Amino acid sequence: MKNIKVLGTGCANCKTTLKLIADMAAEKGVVVQLEKIEEIRDIMAYGVMSTPGVVIDGKVVHAGGVPNRGKIEQWLADAS
Repeated sequence: MKNIKVLGTGCANCKTTLKLIADMAAEKGVVVQLEKIEEIRDIMAYGVMSTPGVVIDGKVVHAGGVPNRGKIEQWLADAS
């Protein structure tokens, strides 16, 4: 099981990213622990300056803009 954090203060792109990851994980049958990080200081601690950001198992894998489905699929494939 992968621990996935979506970093963002609550903008539409951040919410979309969170929903896409959750929906695709359910589609693929991949169990993930999904968490939303909204505090600016916590986001900055990852060095992310552009949101949404995505952190998987402590490593930043994406920052800025909604990730495409192909990228999310790859993350989930790596998780299984």
